[in-house]
Amino acid sequence: MTTPVVTALRARGPGRVAVELDGRPWRVLPLEAVYAGSLAVGAGLDRISARALRRELRRLDARDVAVRALRARDHTTASLEQRLADRGTTPAVRRETVAAAQRAGLVDDQRFAAGRAALLASRGAGDLLIGDDLERHRVPADTIRAAIDGLEPESIRAAAIVEARGPSPRTVRYLAGKGFSEATLEPLIADLVTEGLG
Repeated sequence: MTTPVVTALRARGPGRVAVELDGRPWRVLPLEAVYAGSLAVGAGLDRISARALRRELRRLDARDVAVRALRARDHTTASLEQRLADRGTTPAVRRETVAAAQRAGLVDDQRFAAGRAALLASRGAGDLLIGDDLERHRVPADTIRAAIDGLEPESIRAAAIVEARGPSPRTVRYLAGKGFSEATLEPLIADLVTEGLG
């Protein structure tokens, strides 16, 4: 079998190149892939060049998946890796893509956890609910703890809710449903019993 020869490279819009092999249109490729595959007019597309081209196309595809995912919402390292895995990206390309996103500051588990924890706390969530939510996002345990430790203490957040809703068994049930810990709820329950409201 003879090695096909690149007979033309023509621009096809920004960053795209139409490749012609043996005088016939072959594919339109990203400019980066053409460069990585060392495609040049008159050069043969041998196995080595074809493999380099395939590797670059996989890398570029993974990068595009990551950029689209990050454009839609913030991701953790694990959730971005899962998104890439769901798209069939190989483990090596996944690791490379996620590492590049981390170097660029696009993926940061600590930033994600702190921002998500603050958002949930502002919506009246207790530490247990916040921790559970971050765990579902596959944030590492030490990062979850640091994010929760960075919040206003749970007891102060609970006191603000009691102030707004009034001290009652219903408020205590509300706080329990929002993931406030027993340690935070016990003094509130004790106050209700003391006041004869429990």
